[in-house]
Amino acid sequence: MPRKITGGVFLSLDGVMQAPGGPTEDPTGGFDEGGWVFKIWDEEVGETIGSLFAGDYDLLLGRRTYDIFAAYWPYAEGDNKPMSEAFGKAGKHVLTRGGQDLPWENSHRLRGVEDVRKLKASEGNDLVIQGSSTIYPELLAAGLIDELVLMTYPVILGSGKRLFGVGTPVELFEVLDHRVTARGTVVTRYRPGGTLPPYPPEGPIPATSDREVARQRRMREGNW
Repeated sequence: MPRKITGGVFLSLDGVMQAPGGPTEDPTGGFDEGGWVFKIWDEEVGETIGSLFAGDYDLLLGRRTYDIFAAYWPYAEGDNKPMSEAFGKAGKHVLTRGGQDLPWENSHRLRGVEDVRKLKASEGNDLVIQGSSTIYPELLAAGLIDELVLMTYPVILGSGKRLFGVGTPVELFEVLDHRVTARGTVVTRYRPGGTLPPYPPEGPIPATSDREVARQRRMREGNW
């Protein structure tokens, strides 16, 4: 059977997923709310994380997220030791076009979407994406993501890297299940549900007034 690819995402109401784990995780672009998940930690979200990383799995990561993980998890101790050992055991499949070293044990380079497609078709553990905002648009466009698990916190961050960036395709999603935690985090599982249908014949008829004609002209001219 082909491997399943699941993206698990900490998300703000305005779609930001940058640096949820700590203040020094990723301050690029002037982002200064690093560690925002732990500022408003929701214990019930831990159950979702536990289910994402239950059993055997491999990781599918962008290069920057790989760098963050490789600098932290192999050295984690205490309560984080079990996750450190599980991540060490898991295959780390890194989607990168660069030639950087991948020194963490069990790390493997993927050069592009076709490599991901071959990996997905191969025998092995299912794949979990963490972080890695830049890889979502092309994986969605290629139809390679089977499920999204979005943990949407009741916070607006205003700036930062978004989950669905440039190149994300138009696509419907089906809700598999959802719940709202006591602290207001919405945990939703989605799977791709096909293309957006065309505008229905029974929809409202577009306006054709002189004012609307003038508005359309201003839009074309860039003066609206």
